[in-house]
Amino acid sequence: MNTSTLKTLLIEYSKKKLRAEELAYHNKLYLYEEFPELDAIDKKLSSLALSTMKAVTQNNNKDLIVQLNEKIEQLKKEKEKILNSIGSKANTIVPHYECQNCLDTGYISTGASSQMCNCLKQRIYNIEYNKSNIHNLEKQNFDNFNLALFSSEVSPEKYNSNVSPRENMQLIQNICLQFIENFENLDEKNLLFTGKTGLGKTFLSSCIANELLKKGKTVLYQTSSNMLDAIINYRFGKPNTASDIYDHLLNVDLLIIDDLGTESPNNMKLAELFNLLNSRLLNTKKSTKTIISTNLSLQSLFKTYDERIVSRIVGNYNICYFFGEDIRFNQG
Repeated sequence: MNTSTLKTLLIEYSKKKLRAEELAYHNKLYLYEEFPELDAIDKKLSSLALSTMKAVTQNNNKDLIVQLNEKIEQLKKEKEKILNSIGSKANTIVPHYECQNCLDTGYISTGASSQMCNCLKQRIYNIEYNKSNIHNLEKQNFDNFNLALFSSEVSPEKYNSNVSPRENMQLIQNICLQFIENFENLDEKNLLFTGKTGLGKTFLSSCIANELLKKGKTVLYQTSSNMLDAIINYRFGKPNTASDIYDHLLNVDLLIIDDLGTESPNNMKLAELFNLLNSRLLNTKKSTKTIISTNLSLQSLFKTYDERIVSRIVGNYNICYFFGEDIRFNQG
C-alpha cells in the first residue's frame, strides 16, 4: 500500500479518536456539575484503585486487598444506580467511537501482536483500488432495489425462459440475500452474474457490498481488465504498482470482479486469473467470497477462457442469468 495513504489515514483516525474522547470528557464534567455525587464516587474509586495497587506491590496484604475490592464493588454499584436513574445523559460520558472493534485506532491488539482493523483496510481499499466504483453505496441498497422496473411479461420466445424478468430478478435477489446471510459458511457458493448491460448486475453487486460492509467485512472492487493488468505489473515489478495488491486480492472478504471478458486475454493473464480464483476457493483460514459479473453467456465464457477457469466457476458459483429490457430506460 502507499505509505502516505496509511499515514494520512492514521492521522485522521487519531483525530477522530481524540474528538470522541474529548467530547466524552467534557460531557462528564457537565454531568459532575449536575450530579456532584458522581464526581465524589469517581474520586473515591481512583483513590481506592491506587491503594489497592500499593497493597499488592508493597506488602501483598490479602485481607486488605479483599476489603479494598469490596469497597470498590460497592461504589461501582452505587455509581451504576445513579447512572441508570439519569437515563440517556449517562451515555454521553462514554466515548462513541466510529469503530467499536479498534476504538478508532485502526488496529486490534491481541496479546503482544496487533493487526489492521477491517475498517482501516476498507478505507485503504476505497482510496487505492475501489476509487469511484462503489462510491454511491448509500443509494445502491436493497431498499432501493425496485422490482417494478423489470417486465412482468412471460415470453419464452423473447427471453428464452418460462418466467418473466421480474420473477427472475426476485429469484436472483433471494440468492443474493442467502449469499449475505451465509457468507461465513465456507460451503456457500460464490456468485456469477451473466447477462447484457443495463439489467442490474452492477447494482446488485453494490447491494451485496453495502450489506457486507455494514457487517464489518472488507470489499474490493476491480474491473477484470484493471485487476489483471495490476497483477501482471506486480509480477514484473513495474514502478507505481502496489506491492501488496495480490495479497489484498487473495484475502479480501469479498472480491467483486466486474466486466469479465472485456480484458485482452493472453496465456499469462489466464493463468493469473485461474490462480486467483482457485486460491480464493481453497482458502480455509476464513471465508473469502467472489462475485463475477460479465456480459458474456456461459457458452461464450467456455469459448473465451481456459476450461480450468470455467469449470471452477461452474462448480463453485451460483450462476444468475439476467435477462429482459435495459432498465436504465425505465428509471427516472
